Amino acid sequence: MHSLHRRRPRIRAAVALATAAVVAATLAACAPGSGGTAPADADIPAEGIDDGSTLTLWTRAPLQAQAELLVDAYNASHENQVELTIVANDDYVAKVGAAAGSGQLPDLFAADIAYVPNFVSQGMYQDIAPLIDQLDYKDEINQAHIAAGTYEGDPYVVPFVMDLSMMLWNKELFAEAGLDPEVAPATLQEFADAAKAIQALGKPGVSGTAAGLNCGGCLMFTWMPMVWASGSEVMNAEGTESLLDNEASQEVFAIWKDLYDSGALAEGSADETGATWVAGFQEGKVGIMPYPATLLPSLEFDAGLAGIPGIDGGASTFVGGDGIGISKDSKLTGQAWNFLSWLLSEDTQVEVLAKGGNAVSRSDLADNEYAAADPRLVTVNEVAAEGQLPIAINSQQAFNSPGSPWLTLVRNAVLGDGTTIVEDNAEITAVLDQ
Repeated sequence: MHSLHRRRPRIRAAVALATAAVVAATLAACAPGSGGTAPADADIPAEGIDDGSTLTLWTRAPLQAQAELLVDAYNASHENQVELTIVANDDYVAKVGAAAGSGQLPDLFAADIAYVPNFVSQGMYQDIAPLIDQLDYKDEINQAHIAAGTYEGDPYVVPFVMDLSMMLWNKELFAEAGLDPEVAPATLQEFADAAKAIQALGKPGVSGTAAGLNCGGCLMFTWMPMVWASGSEVMNAEGTESLLDNEASQEVFAIWKDLYDSGALAEGSADETGATWVAGFQEGKVGIMPYPATLLPSLEFDAGLAGIPGIDGGASTFVGGDGIGISKDSKLTGQAWNFLSWLLSEDTQVEVLAKGGNAVSRSDLADNEYAAADPRLVTVNEVAAEGQLPIAINSQQAFNSPGSPWLTLVRNAVLGDGTTIVEDNAEITAVLDQ
């Protein structure tokens, strides 16, 4: 199987750039203009307005479980009522763009944090800086999400649902391979060695590790932390230049190329577009992999968890998930803020999200009673406070979209001969700097 995939021609950079241009043009055409909206009324109380209004909220399908959990809890305890709409992930950007262009955005809408900088810059959210300033715990709110939703110094979104990439391993498979199931691999090479040891078991259907090698978002989420943990960056602070040709990045790609060439990656990894990239681990058939923390509660076997290691150790995570804000079209700012302030409250973060096995969005609540019952959840919350998020206006086009130049770079580095990293990195910069 592997040799067949290696014979495939490289994804052409021109195709990736064309795809990025189409996405960018769609957003620009649908949005009402660039720049932020006027600040929300500072006279709105810190808790917002709960007067029996009906609010509309959109979110994307991957976060349906958490969104329904939150909306059900809010509706059961408030006069206001939220009508939730779940949108297919692949349709979300287009739906939001079309609604923005026609002035029909819902009162509240969540978005993949990778999309948020573009949505904010296009004026799709209201400036809620005066409202956030009223919160006495504002500095405890996850700053990666706040930063992603900040435009010209003012915040427009807050965290909706946090999703962090962590290193997970199947303890039973570790033990079978002669590895200590209670000790986390400390370096990326130890991660790779563990994957190979599990692959060497020769168990039918069991693989050492897995990856979504045709899924730009999956690879951002799981591989960029390896670069950060190694002490390097993936782009410049302005989000206009890719740094993925640096030494640490090249070492990361080389280790994954070796895993692929050795046959330690799950069958289908080369073609995986994201729909089933975690299925093998969930079924107990993958030994170790970077994995979304939001899916931890769904595992039916004992799994170890730690931050994602770098070349020489360390640990990091991609602070993913969705941000949420009040749309430019909402006439119910005070009522929408009532939902957001409730969302960020200690009671909601602990008694709704943490109780349901989810990460919290406030660092002061990391060691809550529900997380304390499972030390892995404490680790997730602690690493979240130190995690990173690459912020760029054109992040979606450069990294997430099908055929993105980031995807081209990874596939050429891992499935190809690995000789085009520098030129592929330049293509990412060309999109970021548009």
